Amino acid sequence: MITLSGKSVFGGVAIGKIAFYKRQEKQVRRYHVEDTEAEAARFEDAQETATAQLGELYDKAMEDVGEANAAIFEVHQMMLMDQDYVDSIKNIITTQEVNAEYAVATTGDNFSQMFASMDDAYMQGRAADVKDVSDRLLGILSDAGESGVVADEPVIVAADDLVPSETVQLDKSKVLAFATMYGSANSHTAILARTMNIPAVIGLGEGLAKEYDGHMAAIDGFTGTIYIDPDEETMKAMTEKREEDRRQKALLEELKGKENVTLSGQKINVYANIGNLSDVGAVLKNDAGGIGLFRSEFLYLESEDFPTEEQQFQVYKQVAENMAGKKVIIRTLDIGADKQVDYFGLDKEENPALGYRAIRICLTRPEIFKTQLRALYRASAYGQIAIMFPMIISVKEVKQIKVIIEEVKEELREAQIPFREDVELGIMIETPAAVMMSRELAKEVDFFSVGTNDLTQYTLAADRCRAGGAYDPRHPAVLRMIRHTVEAGHRHGLRVSICGDLGADPDLTETFLRMGVDSLSISPEFILPLRELISGLDLSEDRPAE
Repeated sequence: MITLSGKSVFGGVAIGKIAFYKRQEKQVRRYHVEDTEAEAARFEDAQETATAQLGELYDKAMEDVGEANAAIFEVHQMMLMDQDYVDSIKNIITTQEVNAEYAVATTGDNFSQMFASMDDAYMQGRAADVKDVSDRLLGILSDAGESGVVADEPVIVAADDLVPSETVQLDKSKVLAFATMYGSANSHTAILARTMNIPAVIGLGEGLAKEYDGHMAAIDGFTGTIYIDPDEETMKAMTEKREEDRRQKALLEELKGKENVTLSGQKINVYANIGNLSDVGAVLKNDAGGIGLFRSEFLYLESEDFPTEEQQFQVYKQVAENMAGKKVIIRTLDIGADKQVDYFGLDKEENPALGYRAIRICLTRPEIFKTQLRALYRASAYGQIAIMFPMIISVKEVKQIKVIIEEVKEELREAQIPFREDVELGIMIETPAAVMMSRELAKEVDFFSVGTNDLTQYTLAADRCRAGGAYDPRHPAVLRMIRHTVEAGHRHGLRVSICGDLGADPDLTETFLRMGVDSLSISPEFILPLRELISGLDLSEDRPAE
């Protein structure tokens, strides 16, 4: 038995044969052509065919992974028509009098290297797209035939990694799970796995060798492990784990589309926490009531430079559109502490969790803050966006924020850019100061969201990144802080949510309901299990909250 460990991107257990994704080798040979006009026309025919193929892939991806993830094929269509890209190919054909395959391969390599060498992270990401588009053209020009997985039965699909066009074209009825040597949690393979509830493990490394093609394997998407040629004991354990997982998923499927309501009739909203556009598929798949926390700082963490207003706007807009009228609460950047970004040029601090971070950066560097606010307000025209501010400790900060917001609104009005005037504004309650000032703060905003991770560390003076015995989110002091916040918020008609890890703690669900918490915002995969838990609670018997 061979055991390989990687990174889990979606839980579940699959047992079956390994089938490696087979790509048609495209041997590009350079040869002289006499009729360069005919060769250019041959390229144009391939370009037209590729455009049609990408249109079909877009339609298929819309069904499988939703609009946000299907958009990659629209990008590829635009690349196919990009004038610089097309001119380069035709120029090589006519000036060097060579075949279209060589011209496409050369241009693809050149453009890919050019994008990869750019400082802008977005442009760096286009390098892989150019390669994918060029490979598609080469396949059409050389009539290389189709790549894919050959299997008569459902299999565990193995590969080094898979590009968007490869994953979308797979026959999903034949896919038990994904196992890849490389990739990231945001790769298309991972996105497809999450949106389709397919177990997936990435980052297995070179140990996932092609010699295992056709071998029996068991893949544990919960632990990120694959067992190749499992022994009898392992096979028995994995079979039992798979059956239990299936029973649980079947039960949870019954809960989709239903309200989060207790046996005694008390309702609570359950939202999702996300960090990327790619997570929206999981939000919809798990039937979240909306997005209670979009961690916008990931746009900054994943970039080599400050993301532009346009880059941010496109992300926020897509999230709002994809959520189709459901609430989307976007937290302004929460940089600092354990989330450091070199290009911010922040000074090293002995205790960064207590230092220059989050709203403190935004209020002292308004040029960064206003760029994000402009993008957020522009996106508000496309859905139910609300804005939430982290690390608030005073009414003064909220009033400063409002002044900057009014400046942003006026700029947008003058530019005749549409936005919603009534965007809801909320704050994170994650410091003892915010808890103690919650009555005053409630007069300034539309909602509260309790960030239990930071609230716990600040209340208990215990580092959230080095848990140990002192870090205890269930500590009575933390629970009293939450209850105080709920009472203060409700006194002024505010909705109060919990969006930290504590929201998914099943041992505290009843406690939060008895406190009167209006919503819980948690990781998408916990939404349906939490709904099941809520549906079995009876709160008719009076019992004091913690």
